[in-house]
This record gives sequence, C-alpha cells and structure tokens, in this order.
Amino acid sequence: MASKASPSSRLVFCLLISAAILRPGLGWYTVNSAYGDTIIMPCRLDVPQNLMFGKWKYEKPDGSPVFIAFRSSTKKSVQYDDVPEYKDRLSLSENYTLSISNAKISDEKRFVCMLVTEDNVFEAPTVVKVFKQPSKPEIISKAPFLETEQLKKLGNCISKDSYPDGNITWYRNGKVLQPLEGAVVIIFKKEMDPVTQLYTMTSSLEYKTSKADVQMPFTCSVTYYEPSGQKTIHSEQAIFDIYYPTEQVTIQVLPPKTAIKEGDNITLKCMGNGNPPPEEFLFYLPGQPEGIRSSNTYTLTDVRRNATGDYRCSLIDKKSMTASTAITVHYLDLSLNPSGEVTKQLGDALPVSCTISASRNATVVWMKDNIRLRSSPSFSSLHYQDAGNYVCETALQEVEGLKKRESLTLIVEGKPQIKMTKKTDPSGLSKTIICHVEGFPKPAIQWTITGTGSVINQTEESPYINGRYYSKIIISPEENVTLTCTAENQLERTVNSLNVSAISIPEHDEADEISDENREKVNDQAKLIVGIVVGLLLAALVAGVVYWLYMKKSKTASKHVNKDLGNMEENKKLEENNHKTEA
Repeated sequence: MASKASPSSRLVFCLLISAAILRPGLGWYTVNSAYGDTIIMPCRLDVPQNLMFGKWKYEKPDGSPVFIAFRSSTKKSVQYDDVPEYKDRLSLSENYTLSISNAKISDEKRFVCMLVTEDNVFEAPTVVKVFKQPSKPEIISKAPFLETEQLKKLGNCISKDSYPDGNITWYRNGKVLQPLEGAVVIIFKKEMDPVTQLYTMTSSLEYKTSKADVQMPFTCSVTYYEPSGQKTIHSEQAIFDIYYPTEQVTIQVLPPKTAIKEGDNITLKCMGNGNPPPEEFLFYLPGQPEGIRSSNTYTLTDVRRNATGDYRCSLIDKKSMTASTAITVHYLDLSLNPSGEVTKQLGDALPVSCTISASRNATVVWMKDNIRLRSSPSFSSLHYQDAGNYVCETALQEVEGLKKRESLTLIVEGKPQIKMTKKTDPSGLSKTIICHVEGFPKPAIQWTITGTGSVINQTEESPYINGRYYSKIIISPEENVTLTCTAENQLERTVNSLNVSAISIPEHDEADEISDENREKVNDQAKLIVGIVVGLLLAALVAGVVYWLYMKKSKTASKHVNKDLGNMEENKKLEENNHKTEA
C-alpha cells in the first residue's frame, strides 16, 4: 500500500544524492498523450542488482526538482509525495513505469526516472507532450444579408478547446480567401482558458459581395497539430442572402392564356430581378400617360374589346426601367335577322341573314332541328317542310370558349287544301276513298255522306308530316253516293265532294296523291333519266360531228372522181358525133 516518505528516508536520500557519482543519463525521450488520457512513462533504465529504490521527479521551469513518487526495492512499497496537482493521479509499477491519469496541459513537463544504488544514481529523462483536438469550427454571428458593392461583416468562425493553438482559414466556394484591401478583411485572435489552458480561436470576415456570390457557399476551417502531424477540420457551409438592385423589369399576363376574350378577368404582374424584389410598381394602361401605383399585380375585370393595346409597368423610383406587353381582347358578335319565332304563310318569301363581326375569321354553322345544313337557308317560296328551328352558330377556333348562337323558329301556315281519290279493290267488293289534306295548323278531317248528312267515323289516318296527311275510308256502296271531305283549321274551312258509283258499276279509278317521300324518289328517278338522256345526246352529237367530217372528206373526193368521169363522157360524145358526121 502506498504511503508518504518518512523524514529519515528523505535525509538518507539527500545524503546519497550528494555523495553519489552521477553517470551520464539517457537521451531525451518524448511521450505524447491526448488530453484526458493516461500518460504512461517507462523508466527506460535497466534495474541494477544492488538497487535500493527508485524515484520519479519533474523539473520546474527554474530547474528545481519536485519529487512525486518513491518505490523501495526491498519492501516493495510505493510512496507518493504530497503534490496537490498529482493527488490520486499517479501509479508506479514494479518496473518503475509511471502512469498519470487524466492528462492535463499542465502535465507538459520534463519528468526524470531515478534508480538509486549504494554508490550511484541513474537517471532517464522523459518529456511529456499533451495534445487536444479543437472543436469543429462554426460560423456564428452571421449577417442576415449582404449588399453588393458594400464591405460588410459576414460572420465569425470559432473553434474551441485546442492545444496547442490552431489557425483558421476562410473559403468561398472551396477556394481560400486571402486578405484584399477594401474587399476581404480577416481578423484572427486566440484566447487561452486560464484553468484548462486550452485555446479558443476566432476569425472574423468582412467581405465585399457581388451578384456572383448569390448561392455561393462560405466555409472556414481550423488547422491544428497532433503527434501524427497537421490536421484540418472544416465547418458546415453557410449561404448568405445577397441583396442587389433591380436591373431589369418584366411583365406577364395571368393566368397564362393563348387568347383573351371579352368578359375575361386578367391580372398584370410586374417583376424586378433585384433582391429583394420590388414590392410596388407603376402600371400604365393604353392611352393613359399617368401610371397607376399598385403592388406587383394589377387586375382588370370583365375586359372589353376596347381594352386591346399595350400595357407597361415601371419601378416607382426609376420610371425609365419599364417592361411592356401587348394584349388583344378577342370579340365575336352575331346578328340573326329575323330571329325568335316567325310565322309566315305558305308561298311567302323570307330572306334570312346571319351577320358576323369578330376579331378574327370566324366559322359559321347552320343547324335545322339539330341537323347540320350544308348552306345557309334562303326561302323564295316557303313550303311546309321549311318550318323548323334554325340555329346560326359561330365560333373563333383559336379562342377557347368564344362562341355565339341565335335561333329562328319558323312557322309556315296555310289554309286547308283537299284532293280526293278513289280506287276499286281488285276483288271488286270494295272501294277505297282517300281525302288528301294539306295545311297548317293541322286541319281536322270529317267525312259525311251528301244528302243524308251522315258522319263516317270509321276512318284511317296517316301521320302528319310537313303539313300533309290523309284520311281514307273503305266502302261497298250498293247505289251511287256522294262523299264529302271537310278539312278545317284556324285559318279556314275547306270542303270537297266525290261521286262514287255503286259497287256493281265499273268506273275509272283516280291515282293516289304522291307522298313527299315518293315525290323525292320520282324526282331522283327523273334526274337519273335526264342524266341518261343528256349523255345520249352528247354521244349522238359527237357521232354527228365525226360523221360530218367523214362526209366532208368523201364529197371532196367524189368531186374529183365526177370531174374525171365527166371528161370521159365528153370525149365519148365527141367521138360519137365524129362517127355520125363521117357517116
């Protein structure tokens, strides 16, 4: 168990020291230790056979010794001197290796191991070096913003608890910043804690920024020393908000559209490229020399076509810095004449016009009863089938949502017109009498027998289409009768009669009225026949021309032949006359 040295042993030791023949000690030996670790110092001496005891001391700056540990070779006991700074921190092993726990900066001393015999004292000095890695550097007191072309303090880089002291370096985007008059000012200082003897290094940076420093990272590092050499620790990046003036103004229309139409709401947004961006601007409307002061937006509601023009905005304090944009407000007007509900009489003429006025070429579509027409309607003589709901619709294809439409509901009225027909059944047992009626509003049909006034109710009616329909009855009269068909609507009452012979008396049948559908078929057939006839006529004409040319050539040739034949005949006659004369 370790104990303190007695006064008698100290006296003996002092006498031995004064009487000993000192031999040269070993060379310098250095022990490096990290701050807070245990310092281990071997004695580095061979233990002699006649060793009395071993002892450790350290030397003060003035060279005077301070003994701190003693170990007897015979009693195997350890004694530690009463040195406050090493209380409970020392440990001396049997081979005289000294350990000091919780290394401190104050432990940087020259320690000496002493082995004492009866006639000699052997010494082995050891120098202790203590190192402490500094804390990771940190940029503090950072400027909230920096302004271009102004020298301003960016911040402080601080690193604490270093031993020995280190050095701080600043970087911009990874490149070392060197002091530059009027642009880069670096001030370095270090402070030592009087208790721990550890250093705190601080470096302040004043920097003149430009727009090139926007989003540029700034860092700092601390360089320190340890037994293995020089080491460097870097801080986290710091990016600063750089203020710079506006150099350009831009204007845009919100929401972004390919085209603007009447009734839209649009917002003008003005922006400056400075930081921070301007908050207020002057907006200039077409034809207005004075600007309207507003935030960075100005809204126009329910725009009309007269809002078309150039719009500008500028800075409040620098009106010469402007931006402009051209806005075209598209419009589309449609006028249908006549429009609404129109009632006309059968056979009347009705001119219809759909007039379009637009900022661009517009497409026009006509519809009748939801069916697209090939061309715009025009009525020189109205028919019942012309009645219906007409719609003129126009649109600007390039402008989304810009459409207009107006409608015309055409009513064609006409007094009832009647035509009656009769037809005998092939069996000869009945006759079919048909009353064809045309008119609008739809006429009501009534059958009566002339003379008796009896009303015939058993009738069959066709659908009412395009102002026409028919009513028919089937009778087997035993005697001649006269049938009356009465058609009546809001315009007039029309009556027509037809004599029908008894079933036993044969008579000429009258052809049925041709329906509109059949009439169209007949018209189509007529067109086909006309086309064939025209084709045949053209073919005949071509053949006639060819024949005429042929005959013309033939006549020319025959003239020459006839002339030759005539000459021959004349010669023959002359010869005959000559013979007669001679006779």
